[in-house]
Amino acid sequence: MNARLRPLELPLDQRGRPLRDLRLSVIEACNFRCGYCMPAERVPDDYGFDSATRMSFDEIETLVRGFAKVGVNKLRITGGEPLLRKDLPALIARLAQVPGIEDLALTTNGSLLARHARALHQAGLRRITVSLDALEPARFAQMSGGRGQIGAVLEGIETAVAAGFSSLKLNCVVQRGVNEDQVLPLVEYFRGSGHVLRFIEFMDVGTCNDWRAGQVVPSSELRDRVHARWPLHPLDAHYRGEVAERHAFDDGGGEIGFVSSVTAPFCGDCHRARVSADGQLYTCLFSGASTDLRPALAQGEDGLAEHVGGLWSRRADRYSEIRGQAAQPPRKRVEMFLIGG
Repeated sequence: MNARLRPLELPLDQRGRPLRDLRLSVIEACNFRCGYCMPAERVPDDYGFDSATRMSFDEIETLVRGFAKVGVNKLRITGGEPLLRKDLPALIARLAQVPGIEDLALTTNGSLLARHARALHQAGLRRITVSLDALEPARFAQMSGGRGQIGAVLEGIETAVAAGFSSLKLNCVVQRGVNEDQVLPLVEYFRGSGHVLRFIEFMDVGTCNDWRAGQVVPSSELRDRVHARWPLHPLDAHYRGEVAERHAFDDGGGEIGFVSSVTAPFCGDCHRARVSADGQLYTCLFSGASTDLRPALAQGEDGLAEHVGGLWSRRADRYSEIRGQAAQPPRKRVEMFLIGG
């Protein structure tokens, strides 16, 4: 290992934050058109299916090996919809063997999960997060841009359990006047299932979702609603920098989480980087600019590691903390569908 990359000299950014977590997109395409991410009126149906600029499996493996050398131990595969990437289980099998990667996970809309769950588990994937914004069929279809069926997603969850995934995380982005009435039905359905339901405040990621502060339902309000029906008590975080505030049901019905990026920013403990399917590094979910990693990637994993370490050491992002301080928010921010949220 390069002496500059010894464990005791792993890079810290300008606020003393290490790099621990990589969110890696493998495809920009998605078969849904959710309004807060990839609205149909802004993104054409064929977007992201051109593979000409997409990183190859060899490039992705080299990239992950390089990131592992500068401290990354958590890897999450995202999209777009990652299950649209051809032969994804083969890539998972390669990434599961990378030294230093201790936690390999996947985020999906769940529509194709029934088809791929067993192969993904056999390849070495052990954690799955499913985006699930409504339980009522018509509402779910509406929120997915008319593309999704809740039955297919629920089947995917059941198939994943049968394949060996004992507990899934289920993420619901809550928007006032859109799906806040789905919160209690979702809790009732998944309580006692062993899965962890998490409610996420609607964020101003990207520029095409027409975000307004009035659309945010604060986590505190949601927590009070759930607590009034099923009493909760707080749990300690699994690790420093965990984004979800954890709670458990008093009656033993399992765990629930709340992600409060708008009302209670957690920039101070953010140790996540994001890389798009074409090799662009974003050091913040709300970044307006990126760095092309492909020239460094061509130098191999050691060259990439050295380059990423230098980039990370200059990082000073804290968008969520300063969101309300600027007279005008930045006009340019990376779209969620490019980096998987």
